[in-house]
Amino acid sequence: MADDPMWLVVMFDLPVVTKAQRRAATQYRNRLLDCGFSMVQFSVYARYRPTGGTDVPVMNAVTRGIPAGGKVRVMTVTDKQWSSMMRFSNNKEETEPETPEQLTIF
Repeated sequence: MADDPMWLVVMFDLPVVTKAQRRAATQYRNRLLDCGFSMVQFSVYARYRPTGGTDVPVMNAVTRGIPAGGKVRVMTVTDKQWSSMMRFSNNKEETEPETPEQLTIF
């Protein structure tokens, strides 16, 4: 449902062999951060959408400027699915609840 909280997840593989490719990859990561995404893993970024739905300006920013040779996937996950995800660090399960890093105030 459009009013349910959602997570927008962006996963990508970007070429980083040359200095120019590394610069383009860094610019792309910074674009995601500027759009309110948080880094989950080095090539996985997520953005919490408390009102759900599709945010066209954010999607335009995600798709604009994909470096040449880059592969990007975007998916939405319900807040319930996100919170039920199992997380591991150093072979131990993390049990603390994960919360968005940014608070969106309207």
